[in-house]
Amino acid sequence: MSTFIAFFQSLIQLITPMNVLILSLSTVCGILIGALPGLSATMGIALLAGLTYTMNQDMALIVLIGIYVGGIYGGSISAILIGIPGTGSAAATLLDGYPLAKKGFGREALSTTTIASFIGTLFGMLCLTALTPALQTVALKFASHEFALLAIFGVTICGTLTTDGNALKGWIAGFFGLALSMVGYEQLFSMPRFTFGVISLYNGIAFVPAMIGLFGLPNIFDNLSRAVTTTSLHPNKDNKMKVSVLGTVKGNLGGILRAGAIGTGVGAIPGVGEDVAAWLSYDVAHRSSKKPEEFGKGSFEGLIAAECANNAAIGGALIPLLSLAIPGSPPTAVLLGALQLHGIRPGPMLTFEFPTFIPYMAALLLLAGFFMRFFGWIVCQIAPKILNIPFFILMPIVAVLSIIGAFALNLNQFDLVIMFVFGIIGYVFMKLQIPTAPIVLGLILGGMADFNFRRAFQASQGSATPFFTRPISVVVIVLILFTMISQSGLYKRLVKKITGRSK
Repeated sequence: MSTFIAFFQSLIQLITPMNVLILSLSTVCGILIGALPGLSATMGIALLAGLTYTMNQDMALIVLIGIYVGGIYGGSISAILIGIPGTGSAAATLLDGYPLAKKGFGREALSTTTIASFIGTLFGMLCLTALTPALQTVALKFASHEFALLAIFGVTICGTLTTDGNALKGWIAGFFGLALSMVGYEQLFSMPRFTFGVISLYNGIAFVPAMIGLFGLPNIFDNLSRAVTTTSLHPNKDNKMKVSVLGTVKGNLGGILRAGAIGTGVGAIPGVGEDVAAWLSYDVAHRSSKKPEEFGKGSFEGLIAAECANNAAIGGALIPLLSLAIPGSPPTAVLLGALQLHGIRPGPMLTFEFPTFIPYMAALLLLAGFFMRFFGWIVCQIAPKILNIPFFILMPIVAVLSIIGAFALNLNQFDLVIMFVFGIIGYVFMKLQIPTAPIVLGLILGGMADFNFRRAFQASQGSATPFFTRPISVVVIVLILFTMISQSGLYKRLVKKITGRSK
């Protein structure tokens, strides 16, 4: 009870004209950073952390949390409107968001993601306030064995990320991405792998340029190859079908609660973060949906699942950060340094040194969620006008933004090479009807799988026995096997036959 009293006291303390102004500006700044391809919440926090050095502690936290919340949500804007996720966590949002925009439901898709993101943020905030001790205990149970298997479990999800129901295509793309993640120095002994003497590959394949290439350039190539000069990215402007955003959200309340739980739970696992939370939530929603055939073609249910989970993961990721000093996601890794810069030492002693700090962070997260909801509503009214711009004007602009986004992160010309190479790969995959989203998932999880498998075997002196004796490992192995079997054609035919007989 005292935790919630401290939460409300912190909330009252935060609501001052200056705090409201700073939080508003930082949230808007975060939304813009997230919406620009190539930038991210991590980059936004990193850029502004140093600038907050001269600020007092409260003001610095307001700026950083506003950037964090706005940045995670902002990635969905470009994902929906132009088919390029502004952040890695918005890649799952793209699967249904962009098709909805092409069908003429861009404004509705943006409104839905805004509400889903807001609810997800509230869910994560409540868990941060009430469930930190319990989730902290579960997070501590995960070691190298569990992290390695969790990464493989994530890749097996790739079978559901296809529009034609062919799981094999998704697995091919997923394990292709997993293989690409092995390029560069390995993390245990710093030995270069698969670099072929190219020094620029020693640090591996840069994720952001690869993602921009996979999602952005194929759309540009495909649209320009049609030589369309009079139509826009809004093929169904005269679509008479009406979609009630609030009705859609109310009809998916169960899915929202599930996505919030998945997002918070995955976020609380150290080092996993918002990206994996969105993909896992999307996969679970696909499996449990009454209309799985709509996923990947413009499903509001899939859109809600992805966007609610990646925002719920914010609160989840703060749990191990504050209670264990272990970042739950890449943005919180940068946030850890910023907290230490201002004299705050996350970890087991935090509640003794700063008894009300966790409720204070939860209150700040709540306010940032409200501002994200408000400014997101404004974006929903303005941003869809982009869809009315003719192809021959819009596509060159998108191409320039893609190049700037790929180059801006590291200021490295080789990143542009990576972007164009992956753009060609994405275009070929698109023509072969092989999904590119699993490649991104493989790139995200590859490092985690490689490092933790190697460390687990090193710790057990080459023995695989711990993978089958640790309780959480066994549970994850069962989930992997079930996931792969349930995506096979034989299983689907068997289920169809059984359900057909029962009727």
